[in-house]
Amino acid sequence: MTDYRLLITTTISNMNPDNQSPLLAVNNLKTYFQLDEGVVKAVDGVSFDVHPGQVVGIVGESGCGKSVTIKSILRIVPPPGKVVEGEIRYWPQKQATYEASGFDGSVDLAKLDPRGKEMRSMRGSEIALIPQEPMASFSPVHTIGNQLIEAIRLHQKVSKKEAAEMAIERMHEVGVPSPEQRMNAYSWEMSGGLRQRAMIAMALSCNPSLLIADEPTTAIDVTTQAQVLSLLKRLQESHNMAIIFITHDLGVIAQMADYVVVMYLGRVMETGPADEIFHSPQHPYTKALLESIPTVHSASRTFLPTIAGSIPHPFNRPPGCPYFPRCVDYMPGVCDQLTPIIQPVNPKQAASCFLFSDAAEDVEPATVKSKR
Repeated sequence: MTDYRLLITTTISNMNPDNQSPLLAVNNLKTYFQLDEGVVKAVDGVSFDVHPGQVVGIVGESGCGKSVTIKSILRIVPPPGKVVEGEIRYWPQKQATYEASGFDGSVDLAKLDPRGKEMRSMRGSEIALIPQEPMASFSPVHTIGNQLIEAIRLHQKVSKKEAAEMAIERMHEVGVPSPEQRMNAYSWEMSGGLRQRAMIAMALSCNPSLLIADEPTTAIDVTTQAQVLSLLKRLQESHNMAIIFITHDLGVIAQMADYVVVMYLGRVMETGPADEIFHSPQHPYTKALLESIPTVHSASRTFLPTIAGSIPHPFNRPPGCPYFPRCVDYMPGVCDQLTPIIQPVNPKQAASCFLFSDAAEDVEPATVKSKR
């Protein structure tokens, strides 16, 4: 059987011509929720790499496992969710030595205690998160300044006065007007755009090497969205940060990402450089997502193409390829019985589809299903 990790590494290496070591390497990640009704496979064998300074966009419909993937990386999956298999290799950039270091100075985050000292030291310092909804992430009973100062002092040995100066500097950097006054404001006293900027300031307060943005533009208007995206792009370039950008908006991905991971029902459907994904999509799901986007060339008063059906219920996952019930290229007797693995379809892209493979060979073990 073809090695999944090798396939992904081979594909991603095309975006890394200098053979630079990755900053983060996710390998066959599986995160399941053990519920009374059954097992929810929220993330089911996801693999991708993130290199220093690279922006990786993870895209897909709501419910495809994007947010659970990044929560698994940060080890903040709420119970009863649990990482049951796979590696989350991270190469610390600030620590010369690390107790749990493995080969090449990396640490497998999947093996760390989510509440342990080592994992807590990684969050904020090495890997920072911009959550989907800042209003729910900031404490309503503490000022923005107090929360920024606390985050800074948690990871850096500085005085309260020095932390306050650093917080004001970060607030100014992200474009918060009158940052000295805003330090004494509560989150509910600020507009959605200012809250988002304050959250970005908190995420950047300890100069992380990897920034995870979980749909940071969902709750703001389109004008503020453009400002926030421009801000993130500028900060990424000035700090040379790597970013994992989670969104269901392909327009945002086109603007932000260097590399794209397309997910569906907890699995990776296609990967490749952003230009290749948009100009030459390979997987039927990626094509369907792109066709549903309105363009300036779209005829007026016409219906946009849509993807038939919806994402299956977690307790009623289809056998074989998870996308086959909605796929226009569905092959009876193949797609509904065998589960494809992701493999290269050209020098730059990889896809999980039998259109590009031999169905008799390129399947995962123990996935053959009887006909329904």
